[in-house]
Amino acid sequence: MTIATTRTQAPVVVDQSKCIAEKGCTVCVDVCPLDVLAIDMVSNKAFMKFDECWYCMPCEQDCPTGAVQVNIPYLLR
Repeated sequence: MTIATTRTQAPVVVDQSKCIAEKGCTVCVDVCPLDVLAIDMVSNKAFMKFDECWYCMPCEQDCPTGAVQVNIPYLLR
């Protein structure tokens, strides 16, 4: 499994200003079938811990604040 070295290169990007994980929300982490999302223990915000996304989209669709964006590669669209 490849570790996402920087958050900008990851296919799943979380808008930290919209993420409400510090209030107990873990929807994106819970719906991810590959367990690639996690809550950062320092910032209490969601982030992509592994770069193994299947682009299945439930993290983006189920996020209550719209903080999660899945960047689907051009060739998969």
